[in-house]
Amino acid sequence: MRVCLKTLGAGFLFTALAALRLGAQGNPEAAKIQNPVAASPASIAAGKASFTRYCANCHGLNAEGSPGNDLTPEAPDLTVKSLKHGSTDGEIFNTIKNGVAPDFNMGAFGDQLKDEDVWNVVNYVRSLAKK
Repeated sequence: MRVCLKTLGAGFLFTALAALRLGAQGNPEAAKIQNPVAASPASIAAGKASFTRYCANCHGLNAEGSPGNDLTPEAPDLTVKSLKHGSTDGEIFNTIKNGVAPDFNMGAFGDQLKDEDVWNVVNYVRSLAKK
């Protein structure tokens, strides 16, 4: 019985570490996507407007996240350098457009926003990154 518990514990630890590593890597396929919208003042302003309308209710007006409540899950701080689901423009775009499966605590906005609008939000979020 002791060996089985050790094996089970080692297997759980391996699975947990693999999940953490995968989260740290983000989405390699989405990371290859290049942002076609230049991060101009106009793009960032448009992204801020969309962010305020669609994202601020969970992530906060300053994108610093929220602890969540009975109705909404915890939302991460988007001003950090490394995001759980990837920090490249393509990964951020993919997360906004397609949401985060399997629970979709981060919903998909691809049906509500045009691709250019999503790229503007990406540019706005990137502009908030802490130095």
